Amino acid sequence: MKKRLAIITTHPIQYNAPLFALLTERGIIDLKVFYTWGETVLENKYDPGFGKIINWDIDLLKGYQYEFIENVAADKGSHHFKGIDNPGLIRKIQVYKPDAILVYGWPLKSHYKVMRYFKGKIPVLFRGDSHLLDQKNGLKSFIRSIVLKWVYRYVDIAFYVGKSNFDYYRAAGLKEDQLVFSPHAIDNNRFSSGIFETKIKARNFRDMLGIQENDLVFLFAGKFEDKKNPLILLNAFLSAAFNNDIHLVFVGNGVLEFELKKQAKQSRLIHFMDFCNQSDMPAIYEMSNVFVLPSKGPGESWGLTVNEAMANGKPIIVSNKCGCAATLVENGKNGFVFEASDEEALKGYLKKMVTHRLSIPTMGDASKFKIEQHNFKKVAETFEAI
Repeated sequence: MKKRLAIITTHPIQYNAPLFALLTERGIIDLKVFYTWGETVLENKYDPGFGKIINWDIDLLKGYQYEFIENVAADKGSHHFKGIDNPGLIRKIQVYKPDAILVYGWPLKSHYKVMRYFKGKIPVLFRGDSHLLDQKNGLKSFIRSIVLKWVYRYVDIAFYVGKSNFDYYRAAGLKEDQLVFSPHAIDNNRFSSGIFETKIKARNFRDMLGIQENDLVFLFAGKFEDKKNPLILLNAFLSAAFNNDIHLVFVGNGVLEFELKKQAKQSRLIHFMDFCNQSDMPAIYEMSNVFVLPSKGPGESWGLTVNEAMANGKPIIVSNKCGCAATLVENGKNGFVFEASDEEALKGYLKKMVTHRLSIPTMGDASKFKIEQHNFKKVAETFEAI
């Protein structure tokens, strides 16, 4: 009889659903996903980061077994500890009779209760992407380290997604033999460059923005919010005073949108596109030449848009506050890492890309080769092996 894995996570997301479907398709283990937000998560969901209702246009419930668990929280959501409260969750898991439990994220009431209840009964596995890049010395950090060590004593094995995440687990008291590398991954094939339909759509996006075929495009895609720091990219681009064949495209929405557009009025080389859904994103990356994620945090845990851009064969400029920086970006090879909030350093790397624009395809190839090692198959294999 195949071993059974129960996966505990809040809601369907585009970065996990394809993995769950692949695990099911491979058939080496059986799995069932327990969604703890409750079925109301399928209703129109207002995203405060984008400032609008978001409905993903790809099927996130296809190809695997799942169940939505009733959530009795008054204020439902993953934004606070009491927002996930499922009185029937433990019983539902017991009925499934798993051989192990994999929990995504612990600072949620029911997830934490599951870890405590099943510890010592069956293996408790954990997956997250937290890091210590935002941590400062002081009483708060000291108290946090004590809390983390208390929490992670209920974990048998943690899957770490990269170097910064590995350091976090070690600081939280987990031993090296409790840590298994399982890369952060996206659907690399879906974002891959060279697909005819994607190229056509990318060309149309450029035409819509008035960008010529041979012009160079820097891209930011995500929420226009303080932690992602799009303003530093805007200011660095403006102060670089590039020629007319160099462009900056912002894709997304958010609280900083008004300020960004106000400052960008002084340049016709800066363009804006509203939030684009998943089916459009491969073409968004395809129309660009270099992807930039200038986050300053706190709370930029990884930056999966970097994976997407790399899968599309793009060089990356990223701040050192992004969890992916130490794992995915090699200075001078497939991009550059700059000190968060150092506008001069960011401007310098923008200029370097422009000066050495003939090397951009080579750096993009290096990105694509590197991210091919971070794929769903490897993640599935680590789950199955444990």
